[in-house]
Amino acid sequence: MTPRTDPLTLEVVELIGEVVSRYHAEYDEAAAQHALTGAQARVLGLLSVEATPMRRIARKLKCEPSNITGIVDRLEARGLVERRPDPADRRVKLAAATEEGRRTAAKLRASLDFAREPLGGLSEDERTALRDLLKRMLGN
Repeated sequence: MTPRTDPLTLEVVELIGEVVSRYHAEYDEAAAQHALTGAQARVLGLLSVEATPMRRIARKLKCEPSNITGIVDRLEARGLVERRPDPADRRVKLAAATEEGRRTAAKLRASLDFAREPLGGLSEDERTALRDLLKRMLGN
């Protein structure tokens, strides 16, 4: 299949890149306000939703498991994350956010308004259409 190079497709690709770049910059800035790196904040955000094996975190963030081990070590040292055995398989260790970790992740999420503010200017129908188009692009 030949890649699409028409002007509209190229403009959309550039706009998506700009959105991603701004999101990451704001995410890193918000993380720094909590003395976290962007990677630590992303891991903490995932773990605030559910306890997760480190290999699954690595797959989700598309990085090496050894990188996740180091990140979890640093989060654990700060009391934001703990390791616990998986009740379904005691050989597997789960990383889980502590209560303090969940509070920190919630504060971090609340401070991210780059996307929230512009999205607030769209109607519910427009936000629904955007969501559906993004899901379709991602194959969901």
